Amino acid sequence: MRPTPVILDVDPGLDDAVAIMLACGAQELDVRAVTTVAGNVSLEKTTANALKVLSFLGRGDVPVGAGAEGPLRGPLVAAEDVHGADGLGGIPLPEPTFGPDGRGAVGLMADALREAAEPVTLVALAPLTNVAILLREHPELKARVARIVLMGGSMGPGNVTPHAEFNVHADPEAAREVFESGLPITMVGLDATRESGVAPEEAARMLSLGRMGELAARLVGAVVKGGGPSGLRTPPVHDAVAVACVIEPGMVRTRRMRVDVEQEGEARGRTVCGPRGVEGRASNADVGVGLDRGAFFRVLFRALARLAG
Repeated sequence: MRPTPVILDVDPGLDDAVAIMLACGAQELDVRAVTTVAGNVSLEKTTANALKVLSFLGRGDVPVGAGAEGPLRGPLVAAEDVHGADGLGGIPLPEPTFGPDGRGAVGLMADALREAAEPVTLVALAPLTNVAILLREHPELKARVARIVLMGGSMGPGNVTPHAEFNVHADPEAAREVFESGLPITMVGLDATRESGVAPEEAARMLSLGRMGELAARLVGAVVKGGGPSGLRTPPVHDAVAVACVIEPGMVRTRRMRVDVEQEGEARGRTVCGPRGVEGRASNADVGVGLDRGAFFRVLFRALARLAG
């Protein structure tokens, strides 16, 4: 089978970095482009981090386009308390061997969609600003999108407020536009990704997989060191789960639902999930409700081992 063509939209970010490693190490995926957006840290830092990780992986062939510097409305609220001031928990990586693509995120995504021989899967691991702008500016390219697999949202409690998950809360207006786009969407939210916590035995397995596995373990360990907003000691690698479910869709259990995004008040950024939504409208997403942990870690370890050669 031919690899699935994907575009990664990211805001590295510790778990974004692991997700990029997973995507580049998976023989089932063909990474056509990486685009960056402000989210976990500023756009300047997320772009530098994406370039550093790809350079470390020897993937200077993957173009990187810098995108939105903030949400569609309001100021950027970053997550430096979780990811560190530099976004990578202070883990030093060599300077990148190449620079950002001059087309920027939306131009790069548009060209990648046009040039592909088949529809491309957009894997959105960040606030959905870039994706919303792409769909606004290039509605004619919707047919070139196979589906959107996004890490974001929650049917239950959030991780940045009691109601909201970070990526959706960071730009609820963009999230609403994406969910209302009519495109096939798989929402890989906290209900699935919280089950990806890296226990000591999984961290030890990473460390056994050469310098690539060591980097992945250090990225995960930086979350443990920081403690995160909940002081988690077995931190989930949220974004990597969304990438992994493109490789093996059955590892994330889903239900067909209507997803609406709260825009105002203390519940801003909440994803309201139900059979018919808050206004009785038709379903618009396959929503992750659980994760096969064993399958996830098998996919992750296989990709890291392949990167290690």
